[in-house]
Amino acid sequence: MTPRDAYEQMRRRWLTDVPTFDAAMLAEDVVLETPFARPGRPTSQTGRDTVLAYVEAGHASVPFRFEDCRTLAIHDTTDPETIVVEYELTATMKTTGTSASAPFIGVLTVHDGRITRWREYQNTAAIEAAMSGR
Repeated sequence: MTPRDAYEQMRRRWLTDVPTFDAAMLAEDVVLETPFARPGRPTSQTGRDTVLAYVEAGHASVPFRFEDCRTLAIHDTTDPETIVVEYELTATMKTTGTSASAPFIGVLTVHDGRITRWREYQNTAAIEAAMSGR
């Protein structure tokens, strides 16, 4: 699996309403980072089991479902195992049916066919506004 393959798998999983990752996709020592996480939320998770538990709990608690993921750009880096992805997710609130979109940037590293690092920069203000119906 290349970094582009991994991103495409993640994208498909978002749109089929399943957790972002499964165990086969992740290296044992994978690191998940969200540097701009909301206050009180962790900004880093390390290890396959920890990341899977975190992602599965988050998936179970979100009040929306993703309807679209528009890839804006994929940038190669000097490291062939790492790409930078610009994308926009559109989601619909399960309770109200209201839809909104938010931009993201992800840095994805894959080594020996497994994801070793996913760093996602989220527009938390846009996400909060969408979830509150603003």
